[in-house]
Amino acid sequence: MNHKHRKTLHAVFAHPVSGNIALREVESVFKELGAEMEERHNSRFAVTLNGHTVLFHHAKHDLPKQEVQQIRKFLEDCDVVPERDYPL
Repeated sequence: MNHKHRKTLHAVFAHPVSGNIALREVESVFKELGAEMEERHNSRFAVTLNGHTVLFHHAKHDLPKQEVQQIRKFLEDCDVVPERDYPL
């Protein structure tokens, strides 16, 4: 995982929740983690990682804070810990 992906991953887990994360950057992180992504209807896409699946909405701009929290929860459920697995 390159430095940009690591920075994005750490931004997802940052406190307070960031409202300045682009969806395409998070999608790149998902791909680097080995997630499978599938397009769904109504501007949604499914992400499957480590046996967990979640649906996200395609944001046209930066992700809303609620979606960043949903991504953080999904990654925690998948046992992704940035400090342990992908330090800066």
